Amino acid sequence: MIANGAVLPMFYLPPVEYFTKLNAFKPDVVFDVEEHFPKQTYRNRANIYSPDGLLSLVVPVVKGSKNHTKTKDVKISYDFRWQRLHWMSLQACYRRSAYFEYYEADFAPFYEKRYDYLLDYNRELFELLLRLTKNKLEVSFTDTYETEYPGLTDLRNAFNAKATLATEQKQYFQVFEERNGFLPNLSIVDLLFNQGPQAANYL
Repeated sequence: MIANGAVLPMFYLPPVEYFTKLNAFKPDVVFDVEEHFPKQTYRNRANIYSPDGLLSLVVPVVKGSKNHTKTKDVKISYDFRWQRLHWMSLQACYRRSAYFEYYEADFAPFYEKRYDYLLDYNRELFELLLRLTKNKLEVSFTDTYETEYPGLTDLRNAFNAKATLATEQKQYFQVFEERNGFLPNLSIVDLLFNQGPQAANYL
């Protein structure tokens, strides 16, 4: 059977490559929320471009959210003010970009409102990102865990937060590239804040 759709994880401010894959396989895309939550992935982290180079923003999860907790059941921890830290980091990294002010009001509420579950937070952010990248996709979730999905390309482990991008990425202007060069596959917000509405054409 030819795979013309895909199963993906739900990420926090996903990398650019994620949206490229999304476009390649939509509209037949399903998001796995029944998988056991893996640590150190884009499910609760995003990479952005800081004045010093790559900066990882991590959404802390409640202790016990290890390999045996389903993704849909993972709770966000508020032991420290991570939302304030993330928002201040985004402002510091992108206030000089061409479109940060254009999108600022869209993203600010996500760093003020508290969400109990990581999935709810990621989903609402993702739906905003779909709208901003002019991406029409109905978000649907798995209702059971399957090791394989016949007819779908399995992309649940295709994006590694620690690994270098396998395919070469088309370059676009980044605020700090004169310091550290072009950094590929950063969070989609890097593309949005630097390219604005043109981000949709890039993808």
